[in-house]
Amino acid sequence: MGCPNNIIEHSKAVTKKALQMSSNFMDNNNSYVDLKLVETGAMLHDIGRTKTHTIKHAVVGAEILKNLNFPDNIINITLKHIGAGIPSNEIEILKIPPGDYMPSTLEEKIVAHADNLTNGTKEVNIDFITKKWTKKLGKNHSSIKRLKKLDKELII
Repeated sequence: MGCPNNIIEHSKAVTKKALQMSSNFMDNNNSYVDLKLVETGAMLHDIGRTKTHTIKHAVVGAEILKNLNFPDNIINITLKHIGAGIPSNEIEILKIPPGDYMPSTLEEKIVAHADNLTNGTKEVNIDFITKKWTKKLGKNHSSIKRLKKLDKELII
């Protein structure tokens, strides 16, 4: 697909983090998360960056995967991985097509947050991301509250 090497390496790092986070949802060798789905979704989450590096890369990526006949659960991970999700009241502001951009399944949430906690190929913590988003969006932006909520839900 002509994906740049830095995006491939980033996706590998996100995959590693996502699989690590998935271990929080396992006990006695029982998994409450679909590890293959997490792995595949994490590797493909930024496929839209082959065409654009804007926030629309999630929509473009979902369309690419749809055209390649990927299952909906993989397409949805790609579509919903932006930040900690985009609620309906922010869609128009961001000029992306109407749709559901909020991660709802455990696998969607894990990949989205693993992406949040991966800066390039380096793992970062919630404080790093909070400071980065605050600088870019302002300290009271609703996405920061969603980020912190997702972190509390997934980081055990």
